Amino acid sequence: MLSTGIISRPVYPGLTADLKARHNLFAVEGEGAAAVLDLAKKTPPEFFTKATLLYCPAASAGKDYEKQIEARQPKALWTFPTPATVMFRLKGVLQTATMGTRLYVTGTEPFIGLALKEALEAGIDHKSLITEHRGSAKRRVQCVHCKGFTENVTTNPAKCGHCGLNLLVRDHYSRRLGAFQGVCIDAEVPGEAPAPEEIFP
Repeated sequence: MLSTGIISRPVYPGLTADLKARHNLFAVEGEGAAAVLDLAKKTPPEFFTKATLLYCPAASAGKDYEKQIEARQPKALWTFPTPATVMFRLKGVLQTATMGTRLYVTGTEPFIGLALKEALEAGIDHKSLITEHRGSAKRRVQCVHCKGFTENVTTNPAKCGHCGLNLLVRDHYSRRLGAFQGVCIDAEVPGEAPAPEEIFP
């Protein structure tokens, strides 16, 4: 059901340290904290003295990631209750960021997409972001018919949370919107849609 070779499909190569950066800014969600800790094993101690982390524990709450990150003695570690509050702070930090700031983003795909959207609005080239996907494969989907967004989509097809259409979740991705495209799957014969399958757990 999903296409291969879609150019717009995001690729997340994994976190690698830019040792020449003057400031390392991390947006981290859930299991993305494990990616940060893995990076810490490969970097000199002074790397984190130039790092600011914006962290939302999400589904990884209770795994003590925050304490482990604090042990790396970052310049700043701010913890937030939701991805939306991380994005609000990220927007503010990017507005005052100086040359030599490197942005790292790790977590679920919707989280990475939202952070990328903030980076683009701040004038950062998407190719300069250092990203790593960790955690659920759930998707943020925009219905091409009503333009509404449905969060945390794990099945294909999926029902639009706004207009109720049965949507084929495509691999076509919009960096500007931070979302995958959802197209009506039963437009010709309404109601005749395949049963939803858990594709993005």
